[in-house]
Amino acid sequence: MNSPTLHWRLRLDALMESKTITRLITTLIIINAAILGLQTYPALMADWGPLLGTLDKLILAVFILELALRFTARGLGLLRAPWAVFDCLVVGVALVPASGPFEVLRALRVLRVLRLISVNPNMRRVVEALLSSLPGMGSIAMLLALVFYVAAVMATQLFGEAFPEWFGSLGASLYTLFQVMTLESWSMGIVRPVMETFPLAWMYFLPFILIATFTMLNLFIAVVVNAMQTNHEQEAQLAPPTATEQILLDELRALRAEVAQLREQR
Repeated sequence: MNSPTLHWRLRLDALMESKTITRLITTLIIINAAILGLQTYPALMADWGPLLGTLDKLILAVFILELALRFTARGLGLLRAPWAVFDCLVVGVALVPASGPFEVLRALRVLRVLRLISVNPNMRRVVEALLSSLPGMGSIAMLLALVFYVAAVMATQLFGEAFPEWFGSLGASLYTLFQVMTLESWSMGIVRPVMETFPLAWMYFLPFILIATFTMLNLFIAVVVNAMQTNHEQEAQLAPPTATEQILLDELRALRAEVAQLREQR
């Protein structure tokens, strides 16, 4: 690639990564999200349907133009960036004709709103932290599944005969225990009725809630927070120096150069 071509491609890439373009795309994503929400109201569509459809197509055209310019600047190397691939997918879904067997894709147009994640660095950090925490979360999920299985077998044997709708089978017990874990109507809806027949049932449910809800779920949070902290520290190490740090580095290099010259003179 010759120098002039490389020069204008670098300038185009810098332009597409500028704050102005980022803010423009962010604004259009928010407007597009509002349009997609308004299109769910039949009364509004009856009066403003054509206008909303036109605006939606114009914004989609801007997204396509943006991706085209990014590919022009970086070429196919842009696909090495996972977030660029994500942008291509969510925009590309809107280009598939939403008719016939692809009618379901009409509902997937709202995925364009998820581009807010790719254009917002803070959101990207959260998603990247979640992805990096998946191995640790997988181990906790396996442990939680083991706790659920043991608790469900015990509940089926203890309460299944008296409360078949909640604990009559392993599947029913698992679903009921999941409801208990979420603390949704666990006391008045499930535990107290069970305690009317089995007064000591609290000795089963309270340890389960303490283990499954307060301990295991907090472990999920701890893994995610640890992953976010690790990613933040890595970004801080890779971040370019600030203006003050750069000045100090330049002065240190100058001092080293002067010391080297003095040694040579001696």
